[in-house]
Amino acid sequence: MRHSSLVRLGGFLGGALFLAGQALATEPPRLVLQITVDQLRGDLVSRYGAGMGKGGFHYLLEHGVVFTDAHHRHANTETVVGHTTLATGTDPAVHGMISNVWIDRKSGATVYNVQDADYPLIGDKGGDKDKKGEIDPTQRAATTKGRSPRAILTTTIGDEIRLHYGPKAKVFSVSVKDRAAIAMGGHTGQAYWFSKGQGRFVTSTYYRKDYPQWVKDWNASGKVGRYAGGEWKLMLAPRFYLFANRDDQPWEMNLPGWGRTFPHHYGPANGKFYGGLLTMSPAGDELTADFAETLIENEGLGQDDIPDYLSISFSSTDYVEHVFGPSSLEAEDNLKRLDRTLASLLQYIDQKVGLKRTLIVLAADHGSTEAVGYMKSLGIDAGEFDFKKVSAQPSLAKLRKRFHLKQGELIQGFIKPYVYLNRQAIAKAGLKLGEVEQAVAEALQKAPGVAYAVTADALNRGALPDNPVMRAVIANYNPQRSGDIYLVFQPHWYVADFDGMHVTSVHGSPWSYDTYVPLIFAGYGLKPARVYRRVETVDVAPTIAELVDSKPPSGAVGVPLLEVFQQLK
Repeated sequence: MRHSSLVRLGGFLGGALFLAGQALATEPPRLVLQITVDQLRGDLVSRYGAGMGKGGFHYLLEHGVVFTDAHHRHANTETVVGHTTLATGTDPAVHGMISNVWIDRKSGATVYNVQDADYPLIGDKGGDKDKKGEIDPTQRAATTKGRSPRAILTTTIGDEIRLHYGPKAKVFSVSVKDRAAIAMGGHTGQAYWFSKGQGRFVTSTYYRKDYPQWVKDWNASGKVGRYAGGEWKLMLAPRFYLFANRDDQPWEMNLPGWGRTFPHHYGPANGKFYGGLLTMSPAGDELTADFAETLIENEGLGQDDIPDYLSISFSSTDYVEHVFGPSSLEAEDNLKRLDRTLASLLQYIDQKVGLKRTLIVLAADHGSTEAVGYMKSLGIDAGEFDFKKVSAQPSLAKLRKRFHLKQGELIQGFIKPYVYLNRQAIAKAGLKLGEVEQAVAEALQKAPGVAYAVTADALNRGALPDNPVMRAVIANYNPQRSGDIYLVFQPHWYVADFDGMHVTSVHGSPWSYDTYVPLIFAGYGLKPARVYRRVETVDVAPTIAELVDSKPPSGAVGVPLLEVFQQLK
């Protein structure tokens, strides 16, 4: 770890001297457009690039500063973790969003990351009416449907733009997912997300008292309902698809009424899962882009010399890959359609603001794991981890007997990747928490699919080997929210159960397929370049901060990416 830190320190000092020796060639951008594609592994655009146009991904690749080896450096590669890291420039250990869900130490309640009873959704009296089975079961852990960013412990880049330039700087974020929009919008911006149950974009009373008229008009426009009775079918001829002859793969989810082969039917607008089906198809991203364009027009983004900030997080890639896997015809077509959506969005921004006045940053919150069935079909070992089966093994029963603890008094809960011990029962029994942690970890590490079982005691004492996996676990550790034992699964092993729903593939590991993401800086007069050194996503927010002339977010540990400044015209 010391050698890695010295290398980054040397790079930072060199970059600081470079930046101190030159002024920006241009004024700060009028608009910072931070695009995050949920679960876009770093290889997928090139893998599925056949048939893509020139105005979307290829525009960014051909005109931007492309970092070909960008990675998240934390272990739990999940949605809120990655988004918040991109926004704050720091690790989950610092910004606090260590998982999509965690257990509150004081109350014992399960906490969904952005839930907040103090701020109900506008017009809902605290209840978002999303229905069970909407392919985002992590939200069902919330005891309240109120939402806010208050659980984020540091500022974001949007916050810093507002702090530096004052209230005239506009900061907005849009996504299908609440946690994606809220993480990127920060504490001082305004966030909008899509309610699958209500079929409209919503926000909470944390941000405002009522919806602006343009949001009401968009929600009443019928754009969400235009897919009713329609179908998702292939956009291009079969020759453009790598998986054209592999549409029906046995490991894919076969949801009733949706199926696992093209075409996929949306059904009626009043269908029980209509909103959910929209989000696990290209329609989710199309609606997000349309709403974002309406926001740009009505909020006047990028229309003066004060930098504005807009985050757009496209979520359909994530949902599609959970259902069908990243190596599927659906994932391939979805990405080709997202390319078309991106091209349209960039063309719109060029007309309204100008791409030369817009700093575009594209990245992903995490990569993606291949489906177990797909890996096994290639002869690669893979598997699914079932904590219920593991916790029922005799080894843990022996531990309960050894510590004189009844069922439920040893382990409070498992929220991947964390095992939470019942600290109250352990203390009442007069046991030392560190000893119990170590004993449980030793038992769990013998379970199939477990590579490491890392105790909080070892993390607190720094008693860990210095290797990339342990550094990633440390980066994810927050004493107030993290569990007592972190389970690192072996490569290509994962928990495929989401609140009783079995999915095709997930993400959340420290292995390279989950940490590897695209990273591109484009627009704003940047000359094209390809950078082949390894960089980290904590570097994104500090780089944006330099370009807009603000200070970095309060917990930032990343360093500005020197190559971006070298490409300024």
